[in-house]
Amino acid sequence: MKINSNTLIEELIRLTDANTKAVEQFKTFTVDQLNHKVNKDSWSILECIEHLNLYGDYYLPEIQQRILAQKPVQQQRDFKSGVLGGYFANLMRVQKNGKLKKMKSPKDKNPANSNLNITTLDRFFKQQELLKSLLNQAKTVDLMKTKTSISISKMVKLRLGDTFRFLIYHIERHIQQANRVH
Repeated sequence: MKINSNTLIEELIRLTDANTKAVEQFKTFTVDQLNHKVNKDSWSILECIEHLNLYGDYYLPEIQQRILAQKPVQQQRDFKSGVLGGYFANLMRVQKNGKLKKMKSPKDKNPANSNLNITTLDRFFKQQELLKSLLNQAKTVDLMKTKTSISISKMVKLRLGDTFRFLIYHIERHIQQANRVH
């Protein structure tokens, strides 16, 4: 995948806005509705959102640290996805037919049977604000040269553009999952 860096960032900002707006509807639900599960093995709406918060707890500080460590660039070059980064981002992407590839969450990111309340949504909204801020800050750094570690191994690093794509597509994926609960 090759795309103008600023175009990529603007697309990701639009998707972040859409994701945030989609979750805003959940603010009208009762805590019981937010904790409802279709079956014992499924996640509730709040568990879907908490899963995203757990990923945000790792990726947002990682991204912020990497952006702050970079020297600003005068002009953005086109972004070309890396092999591994492109694979991970596309794995998270909701397919055109609305289908998702099933996968298991790592234990430390699995919120099943957690005691959750409305503060889970508040935390999500704060993370989305920070994510938008980081996307805007990323306009001044090289999205290919700036690398971030991934949550499952600090040794593996992805291009910043791929990390943003992975994170935002992952958010979109689980919001769709949460929407299927109600």
